[in-house]
Amino acid sequence: NAHASNMVTAIFIATGQDPAQNVTSSNCITLMEPCGVNGEDLHISCTMPCIEVGTVGGGTNLPDQQACLKILGLNGPNATNPGENARTLAAIICSTVLAGELSIMAAQSAGHLVQSHMRLNRSNLNLV
Repeated sequence: NAHASNMVTAIFIATGQDPAQNVTSSNCITLMEPCGVNGEDLHISCTMPCIEVGTVGGGTNLPDQQACLKILGLNGPNATNPGENARTLAAIICSTVLAGELSIMAAQSAGHLVQSHMRLNRSNLNLV
């Protein structure tokens, strides 16, 4: 993966998850495979086998984090299907990572990633 941990950490902080769990939760395999009748299409998938999230307790009780979970419709437990809110949050995180992986791979393929790093290269700054 190119930068799954950036997105995982951002969503973890926004939704009251433990950011320290980024270490295992950011494990990710992004696959890009040719597909279609002539093999000219591209199938991109993202597998994240160990996202550790919850929607009850801990940081999810903080007002701002609770508000984010409410926006997603995932605040608290799912009354009819226990664990479903956490599973949905994990799917949202993986979907976000997939979008980010697609974005960074497109930027790299077009040469924009290197261009922006060269233009914004921090080594050119005079830091004391």
